[in-house]
Amino acid sequence: MAGEQRTVEPGTDVLIRKVDSHLATLRAGLHGPELELAERLAHCLREMVLCTAQASAADRGQVRVAVHYFVLRRESRGRLLSVRSLTAAERVVDRVARQLGRLDLLAVLRRDRPTPDDAQPLNN
Repeated sequence: MAGEQRTVEPGTDVLIRKVDSHLATLRAGLHGPELELAERLAHCLREMVLCTAQASAADRGQVRVAVHYFVLRRESRGRLLSVRSLTAAERVVDRVARQLGRLDLLAVLRRDRPTPDDAQPLNN
């Protein structure tokens, strides 16, 4: 029986499944801009997982933190668990993308919105 040679790290599949599973849950309850942001975050995280599969342990660890921040829920005092703010997850994903030098994976939906890191001082 011939099998395919896999070049991805074992943890890569697990992280991508976590992202996809969480996104499926979010799709059931989100609409409009929130759903668009969740979709964009999931896309960015999948790409980061794949591009760091063969990278250093430090880079893979940063991506793992971003994935866990996106998918994990916080305990609340009520019966239900509250979902972390997607904008907070966006900040974490963007920070990791910048650290990896992958500005193409920034989760910012509106590119016209300046971020503190993008601000350039005026030398007039």
